[in-house]
Amino acid sequence: QVQLVESGGGLVQAGGSLRLSCITSRGTFSTYTMGWIRQAPGKEREFVAGIARSSGSTYYADSVKGRFTISRDNAKNTVYLQMNDLKPEDTAIYYCAARAGVVVITTRYDYWGQGTQVTVSS
Repeated sequence: QVQLVESGGGLVQAGGSLRLSCITSRGTFSTYTMGWIRQAPGKEREFVAGIARSSGSTYYADSVKGRFTISRDNAKNTVYLQMNDLKPEDTAIYYCAARAGVVVITTRYDYWGQGTQVTVSS
């Protein structure tokens, strides 16, 4: 069973930046598609960004393109989400997730972290 632990959330002013990290264990990290999914209060979970397991190709929700960057370090079993130019509407709990399949743009991931809160003040 893959375990994921996120870190790096917090409170930031609009226009600021945060970097989320997610370290995994109990699995072969390089074989997993990795993603970041967020959930704002009263809303459904939303795909934010994902990175393919083999090619390292990256995918983003339209709402974060040009502002967020996902990356992975297979040697460290870690995936990152660099978030720049944050907006109040980015406020949500951000979950790191892993899946064995090749589809990246989905919220149907197999394994989930506990989530980290990101709050952007205006």
